[in-house]
Amino acid sequence: MDNQLIGEIRDRLDAAKNIVIASHVRPDGDAIGALLGLGLALRDAGKSVQMILADGVPSSFKYLEGSELIKKEAVGEHDTFITVDCADFKRTGKIFENFGQPDINIDHHKTNEKFGKLNLIEAEEVATSAILTAHLPAWGLKITKPIAAALLTGIITDTLGFRTSNTTPESLRQAATLMETGVDMPEIYMRSLVRKTYPAARYWGAGLSSMQSKNGIVWSTLTLADRKAAGYGGNDDADLINMISAIDGNKVGMIFVEQSNNHVKISWRALEPGVDVSQVAKHFQGGGHAAAAGADIEGGLSEVQKEVLNKTREMLNLK
Repeated sequence: MDNQLIGEIRDRLDAAKNIVIASHVRPDGDAIGALLGLGLALRDAGKSVQMILADGVPSSFKYLEGSELIKKEAVGEHDTFITVDCADFKRTGKIFENFGQPDINIDHHKTNEKFGKLNLIEAEEVATSAILTAHLPAWGLKITKPIAAALLTGIITDTLGFRTSNTTPESLRQAATLMETGVDMPEIYMRSLVRKTYPAARYWGAGLSSMQSKNGIVWSTLTLADRKAAGYGGNDDADLINMISAIDGNKVGMIFVEQSNNHVKISWRALEPGVDVSQVAKHFQGGGHAAAAGADIEGGLSEVQKEVLNKTREMLNLK
């Protein structure tokens, strides 16, 4: 732990009055958990805080207390800009293109580009929410029950319910500490990882029908037509990648999700120890962890899919 950096962040937060906090587009549980956890803690400390997600809050996380405070765009003046769970600045979305350099960048992705003035990057942590769980008290910020629920959501979702290979005794101790505030962990687990809407289940059906496996890679494809037919409102994969990652006999799981702006979102999952998919994602200007990474690539679905599958096989020596 860099005690000097922790102290500098505390000083910056103490001096802040009007704060904007942002996380990445197509937010997952850790993006929302870290954003809410830090934002609510700073509000409780008497700060004026705007919590911003360019794509808004997915319906599956709207049950979290405080989620209604998250907006799609910042308004008015601010003196402090913070990003959480973003490996690179462009992941915050186009609304922040001219927002200036973040004062504080808090993240756990090993591919983080350290784009902030102060960069707290702890790649060994299972989630950005875990980093905040560890450091909020050192910054003089209290972890109340709503904050604990948000942070526990981030930890549970990024570890897939403590099933990822980077799960540690410390991450389990953090979960226990958060539970001691009165948070119902089984409920969070069910809401964030297990329950699906009917449209999401139909969307999964389309993805599972398109699943293929070859040379150590199992992958699936979700098209715009699939999304429309299922009535699914998001532009993500509805966490289908987690199901793809459970298929035996492969080294890498992948999913390709067609976007409306001639882009394709790709997610990679390493299915064996020692496989580092973050290097492939970084090649395509994406990022992530050794076990889980993603990228957003311009181009048509078929061309992008062919290029990415070939590069993944080449870089990971999958024959």
